[in-house]
Amino acid sequence: MGIAIARRKFIAALGAATAWPLATRAQQPAMPVIGLLGDQAPASRQRHLAKFRQGLSEEGYDEGRNVTIEYRWAEGHYERLPALAQELVSRHPALITAVGALVASLAAKSATTTIPVLFSSGSDPVQLGLVTSLNRPGGNVTGVTMFGNELEPKRLGLLRLLVPQAPVIAVLLNPDNPQVGIQWRDLNAVAQSIGVQLAIANARSESDFDQAFADFAQHGAGGLLVGMDASFIEHRERLTALASRYALPTISGQREFAEAGGLMSYGASIPDVYSQLGVYAGRILKGAKPADLPVVQPTKFEFVINMKTAKALGLDVPASVQLLADEVIE
Repeated sequence: MGIAIARRKFIAALGAATAWPLATRAQQPAMPVIGLLGDQAPASRQRHLAKFRQGLSEEGYDEGRNVTIEYRWAEGHYERLPALAQELVSRHPALITAVGALVASLAAKSATTTIPVLFSSGSDPVQLGLVTSLNRPGGNVTGVTMFGNELEPKRLGLLRLLVPQAPVIAVLLNPDNPQVGIQWRDLNAVAQSIGVQLAIANARSESDFDQAFADFAQHGAGGLLVGMDASFIEHRERLTALASRYALPTISGQREFAEAGGLMSYGASIPDVYSQLGVYAGRILKGAKPADLPVVQPTKFEFVINMKTAKALGLDVPASVQLLADEVIE
């Protein structure tokens, strides 16, 4: 009898010992999840996402170690963004970060009023209704604004410096961009003040590019401004090839365009924007409220000139303009 009792006690103790680690693991908090909503295909964002992860790391979070990132990509189909945002909300993430086109940020904001949302916007987020003010965003939304659309008149002025005799400047816009009306208004005002006509063409997708450039040629355009739109940057190689075929000096808002063969680019540093989004994501994971995190404005702007393209176009870039550049691609 004594042996049987001892055996039962041993088995009971063994069971308790083996159950304890399981119970401990069950009590460990789940790894926080960041939902990331993107407008394009993931391959086009890898360099920028590396900066996002770097910002997260600065706050002590590393993907796969103590935070999980769930990605949803619209791959250029903006109409998918609302459903993708709702899908992320159903996963109950700690926060959602929307990157790329403005419609991604608007979709994330519309999908939830409780989960923190980080946005990147090319225009004034107050006018867009994303936040109530830059310093005190209010609600569950904050992020980074690049004021990219507000710089369109500056880009038009820079382009005019290199093609001062051109009576017509072409402008490529995406009519599905929520800010296309503001882009057109601001550009038209500057064009009137400097005495240049604008030839506007709309392009919703890459299939519209050929017709747009044919229209520019018909209007006798002497230069091209590519409006701020994520889809245009996605198809920058195609656009720069067409600009070369039609001998159109071209300016855009992101340096990737100049790197791909465009003549010039002028705008906020996009890698810095993604880095700041990562920092803010880390702070929110630590308990910060979006309402208390002011919308970040860019401090670094880049003016890039591609001199190889200038030479191919037969353009003489004045030394004074080259001195303004942050980078000259030889």
